[in-house]
Amino acid sequence: MKIVVMKFGGTSVESPSAISRTAEIVEGRRARGMAPVVVVSAMAKVTDQLLAAAAAAERGDKTGALAISSRLRNRHLDAVSALLSGAAAGTVHAWMEEQFQALDDLLRGLAAVQELTPRTTDLVASYGERLSSRMIGEYYAQCGLNGAYVDARTCILTDSQHGKAVPLEDKIEQQLGQTVMPLLQQGRIPVLGGFIGATESGVTTTLGRGGSDYTGALVGRGLNAHAIEIWTDVNGIMTTDPRVCPDALRVKTISFEEAAELAYFGAKVLHPATILPAVQKNIPVWVLNSKDPANHGTQITAMAAHSRSPFKSIAIKRKLTIIDVVASRMLMTHGYLRAIFEVFDRHKSAVDMVSTSEVSVSLTVDSNERLPAIAADLSQIADVKYEGRKALVCLVGENIRGQNGIAAQVFSAIRHVNVRMISQGASEINMSFMIEEEDVEEAVRALHEHFFRDPDPDVFDVTEREGLSNAIATAQEN
Repeated sequence: MKIVVMKFGGTSVESPSAISRTAEIVEGRRARGMAPVVVVSAMAKVTDQLLAAAAAAERGDKTGALAISSRLRNRHLDAVSALLSGAAAGTVHAWMEEQFQALDDLLRGLAAVQELTPRTTDLVASYGERLSSRMIGEYYAQCGLNGAYVDARTCILTDSQHGKAVPLEDKIEQQLGQTVMPLLQQGRIPVLGGFIGATESGVTTTLGRGGSDYTGALVGRGLNAHAIEIWTDVNGIMTTDPRVCPDALRVKTISFEEAAELAYFGAKVLHPATILPAVQKNIPVWVLNSKDPANHGTQITAMAAHSRSPFKSIAIKRKLTIIDVVASRMLMTHGYLRAIFEVFDRHKSAVDMVSTSEVSVSLTVDSNERLPAIAADLSQIADVKYEGRKALVCLVGENIRGQNGIAAQVFSAIRHVNVRMISQGASEINMSFMIEEEDVEEAVRALHEHFFRDPDPDVFDVTEREGLSNAIATAQEN
């Protein structure tokens, strides 16, 4: 049995017409002899609205919270009416009314106590995927795909770290074998909600924002899938953000390691943790476009094809802060670096980049939420200052460290831009530097022009650029 796990993001299930399009894509996989397992996100923007309702309730704004819930109720009930008919429509309508009644009761309780705990936040946020997966599972059943709704909380078991729960992978594999595998053996298409899970005692948890991709990979790992497909609204991983560089190219193939690096350093197509379960079992991951299913997308594999271009892609991470820690009195003191990083560990703040000298350490963080407390703790061991509005540019490719003169090319291409920090030696596939946020788009365009002027057609889709060039030439002639 060739199992393919197909994860559809929020924009892929944002409306009845989008959901209908996913059914056609799933049917296409089944027609090719595959056994699909479908993981769906909440409908586009629903999770944001649920969290906004919870925040309003916490402020004591019961009316505002219930108004948001009412709009969500109408949107989902309208979608059910458009997708389903007969007894199925009545059953799902009634079920959704029960779910929204429970949500409203929860919001009223929050407005009364005006206290929002991480556990309650997870419960509120989980409604989006619970609603979409039930509706889509029923729709697949009605349109001849033999769909079967599966509550993801019965399969995706996690610890109790609310907001970003850690999956219990061995137990997930066991649960999938008991709940999902029998459905596949019966020729059915299981449909699960992404992003959500539960503790072993049944308390609802979430995997963090973007966690639906993670769910897809966990399901793929647990079922020893033939492939994992991440369906989005773009044609795969690009050489950079096309909003910054309109001539960005689609990357046809890339390695797990390169894709994970890009995901962590700002590429929006993938959730960083998505790659890990797939790597463990060497399952290829495809990034595809549900609005253009004929496009071949990007394949992510353990070993990608060699490219004559030094870089595969340029990622951007904005809204960063540089923290400078300077302590001449700590010169050569044993334990100095440990003391610094213990502060960040204590505040659960991730560090993106580090640069050191004998007496100073510069670090970057992507959240200012805990910055005052971090600075206060660091000031006990050193002088501290920080600068905001910085951006990180990350160039990812194979064997960067082994290519003579590559750093000279990079910094020559952006010689008009002031570079604040540089990191290259720690990784063979990543060269990163920090600049002012206002300079980032100009810098990326200059780098893209230099390094992707003559792209390798085996690795990059050059036909899209040729099509754009022809269209521009035709418009100019007319």
